Amino acid sequence: MSDAYVPESRWRLAVAFLLVGGGLLLGGVALTRGMSGGGGEGAASGADVSGVAIRDADGNRHTLADFKGKVVLVDVWATWCPPCRRSLPEVAELQKAGGDRYVVLPISVDSGGWGDVKPFLAQNPQLGLTAYLPEGGRALDAFGEVRSIPTTLVIDRQGRLVKRWSGYGEGMARRALEEALKAR
Repeated sequence: MSDAYVPESRWRLAVAFLLVGGGLLLGGVALTRGMSGGGGEGAASGADVSGVAIRDADGNRHTLADFKGKVVLVDVWATWCPPCRRSLPEVAELQKAGGDRYVVLPISVDSGGWGDVKPFLAQNPQLGLTAYLPEGGRALDAFGEVRSIPTTLVIDRQGRLVKRWSGYGEGMARRALEEALKAR
């Protein structure tokens, strides 16, 4: 390796650290492997995502079709993700307030599944969060490619995607949910 190459490699390393740090500051963590093979950035607005299947902590299977008639807010997260951890109090608050008008489904993509999620929830009982896991490796494909977490999706009463974004911004989920609830 020549002396001229060393500074360039250090420069590239510095740029990589700045990009990762900037992503963390913006409220999202990039995933090292894709969460789906859906191709492209994400599902198009209006896409039917009602077939997405998830499991609760008791092993019960649910699909988004089970919630037709309600607006659904999906939060794709992981226990190890700092921006996800910042978003969870708001997600939990929205989940508790849902009632008949909407439902909030925090879907963990932790590689250890319930082995990661259950201890995290036990260590954070103040959240009172009811979490879900995707049913199988390609369960979230209908959402399109999830490249970073948290990724939040708003689904209308007919099971169609209305809005999608990655990263956490305080109040974003609440505002998007209120907007979707106003739509008929």
